[in-house]
Amino acid sequence: MIKLIWRFALIVALGLAFAWLADRPGSVTILWLGRESKMSVLFGVAVLLASLLALLFLWNLLRQVWRSPRAAREFWRFRKHRKGYEALSKGIIAAGAGDAMSAARHAATAGNALSDEPLVNVLAAQAAQLKGDKENVRRIFAEMAKSPETEVFGLRGLFSEARAAGDLVAALHHAERALSLNPRLPWASAAVLQVQTARKSWEAAALTLEQQGKSGLLEKDVAKLRRAALLAAEALRLEDSNADKAFELSNKAHDLDPTLVPAAAVLARILISRDSSRKATKLLRMTFEKSPHPDLADLMAVSHGAEDAEARFERVRDGVGEPSTNLEAAVALARAAIAAQRFDVARTALASHIQDHPQARVCALMAQIEDATLDKGRTREWLARAIHAPRDPLWVSDGVASTRWVPVSPVTGEIVPCQWRVPYDVLPVRDVFLVGPDVGGVTETTAGLLTESNVNATKPAITSRPLPDDPGVGSDDNAA
Repeated sequence: MIKLIWRFALIVALGLAFAWLADRPGSVTILWLGRESKMSVLFGVAVLLASLLALLFLWNLLRQVWRSPRAAREFWRFRKHRKGYEALSKGIIAAGAGDAMSAARHAATAGNALSDEPLVNVLAAQAAQLKGDKENVRRIFAEMAKSPETEVFGLRGLFSEARAAGDLVAALHHAERALSLNPRLPWASAAVLQVQTARKSWEAAALTLEQQGKSGLLEKDVAKLRRAALLAAEALRLEDSNADKAFELSNKAHDLDPTLVPAAAVLARILISRDSSRKATKLLRMTFEKSPHPDLADLMAVSHGAEDAEARFERVRDGVGEPSTNLEAAVALARAAIAAQRFDVARTALASHIQDHPQARVCALMAQIEDATLDKGRTREWLARAIHAPRDPLWVSDGVASTRWVPVSPVTGEIVPCQWRVPYDVLPVRDVFLVGPDVGGVTETTAGLLTESNVNATKPAITSRPLPDDPGVGSDDNAA
């Protein structure tokens, strides 16, 4: 619309100009090569404009003739590229549909037409993957890794192929190279962390987690807790071979997560070995208050070296807190009291935890107390209850129970919390069935002692899932 207005305005301006010249007659004389030509001003202007238009037409014609070879080349190049992009589009659709043969054919066509198009290599790699041609896939990804435009893409492909082949060294190399190009690359950071944990390089994995927290790939609080777990695992591994390094790592882990039992245990053991009993005791008390655990209570008992059972009992009683509200404190105090032959104290400590389905360890301790007081009948009763009692707490990671703490899931290899708790919930029978005086051989006396494990006694036994060959935190003696 704007162009039409401009053209109309130009025509009007030319008309007004010719009208103005027509109202002002005159003549123009041209003397050239001895000849004289005389014409009116209006005719002279018309001849001049016609000459200019003729020259402009001739100039455009000569320019088109001069540029015709280039125009022909550009036309054929455009046609070739259009066919190449059509083949590329069809190839991507075929690859998405899982048609390996069509994808490979279109990739070849697009490669001939679009030699400098990065998507051609992507399509070729997808076609080779669909055909199962591993060598060709690796070759294409290696070529892509040489170009700055597709380097990260090629590195990711090489990483995936190396990981699928079980070559963790090559996989880690490709992921680290990609991470150096882009520190905020989520897959590279996660891949580096995954390989590091698989190789049990706990300290290096902790550094990767720190970088994830700084770059925003992981919440800072989550990264802090996971770093603490990995540093504690490395401290457990180095505790016997390099106590100084283990002390440094466990101290960092404890600062990051004051509730982490293994870190506190390693730190306390090293402090005790260095005759820093006061610091160790303070550390153990603070950690036990937040995360009660038997290993911490055992370390409290021996924190001042060779002492008699009575002194160890006093130390545990001062450190574990109120036993009536804390099962771990009650168990620790009862064990120390039994060792010191303070059976009344042990009985009192466990009194609040024997009323409703006590755990097997509580029943065993009560049996010890009754046996020491020469009440054989009560001893047998408590031992019988221990057989059917709920299971004692264990370290549970991703549903797998173990006596040893592990920093990563034994199922998936991911960094997940390893919790000290009962592996499964205990369901009282009287909460599930209406039990009369004697229904099918089940009496009220025995009903209260049955748990989920023996209610399903007719079902096949369910065993814990096996742990992998070495979770990587040292022997059971060093675990906390």
